[in-house]
Amino acid sequence: MKILMLNSEYPPLGGGQGSANKSLYEELQDSDLQIDIITASVDQQKIERSTIGSIHYLDISKKNKDIHHQSIKHLLIYSWKALWTAFRLHKQQKYDLIVAWSGVPAGFLGIVFKFFTNTKCLILLRGSDVPFHEKKWFLLDKYFLSWFSPHFIWKYADAVFANSEMLKKKALQSKQNQTIGVIYNGVDISKFQFSPKKNIPQTLTLISTGRLSLIKGYDFLIQAMEGLPNICLKLIGDGTEYNNLKKLAEKLGVNVAFVGNQPHHKIKQFLQQADIFVLPSLNEGMSNSLLEALACGLPIIATDVGGTKELVKENINGFVIEKESVEQIRNAIQKYLQNPNLLAEFGEESRLQAEKMSIKQIATQYVQLFKSLKK
Repeated sequence: MKILMLNSEYPPLGGGQGSANKSLYEELQDSDLQIDIITASVDQQKIERSTIGSIHYLDISKKNKDIHHQSIKHLLIYSWKALWTAFRLHKQQKYDLIVAWSGVPAGFLGIVFKFFTNTKCLILLRGSDVPFHEKKWFLLDKYFLSWFSPHFIWKYADAVFANSEMLKKKALQSKQNQTIGVIYNGVDISKFQFSPKKNIPQTLTLISTGRLSLIKGYDFLIQAMEGLPNICLKLIGDGTEYNNLKKLAEKLGVNVAFVGNQPHHKIKQFLQQADIFVLPSLNEGMSNSLLEALACGLPIIATDVGGTKELVKENINGFVIEKESVEQIRNAIQKYLQNPNLLAEFGEESRLQAEKMSIKQIATQYVQLFKSLKK
């Protein structure tokens, strides 16, 4: 079976959407599928070969340093180049299925491709592509995408799947009669391993991984640390809010280590050395960072966004809090300080939760879905 994937994000560019695609692609290397990916690149046009296909990186002329954000201009450049690349590759390969990672822009491209080639199209909803999921796209959603996405892109797709039940419910608010399935993001539980700690730590190490941007809510986490004894925070990642967050930590006198971007294979070492994973995000679809923390057996503090409640069970493997609440983050940290036995208890439950969402199981679900669409 020959599959073409369209994704405007792929590591190192972008965030969780690209990471989820990469994780699945690597897991399927030993499958009987042929998979080609058309994605974006910050500064170069290239092709990478693998055992099952190729990744085509298209230069979108992105000059600024924030590789995690693409403007509408960059998405338009990607869309134009990706569509013509898809037609060119299809002449050679004759794909059975096109998989669009996100409804916009990839889903739109997938539907256009379907109309011209009669190829079946699967759309994977990831978060910001669902109308009114992110505030920054409110006007675009209100006056265009709230109609265009459900009544054109989703309508003409052969299947639409979301990465969490929450995102599915959000999408159904735009079109109640739309059929939407759910396949979660997966995590490699063989790479992100559980390393139980033998002793209760004297200083609690909090950790969070992700780009340093306003939407991640790190300013609320840093404020919540003020006045709490025997805690430190490690932030893995970089981004536009680095200077602001560093100044805030210095002003409040809290212990925050800005570790910066790290190779993906090293992140597990930081997670295994930490005591609590905190996700103070203002918006998520299905957090890959949270999945990796669960796999490493970390107890959790996470905001009630995206698919958080599908991963974090209150008083079982962590605490779910309201977003933008300094008080609730502080209260959750204090619960761990007052009852350190929760660290091991919740950590074991986190690992069990991750094992239900291993990338092997998720990849199997995708293969079954792909082959069902070929029929």
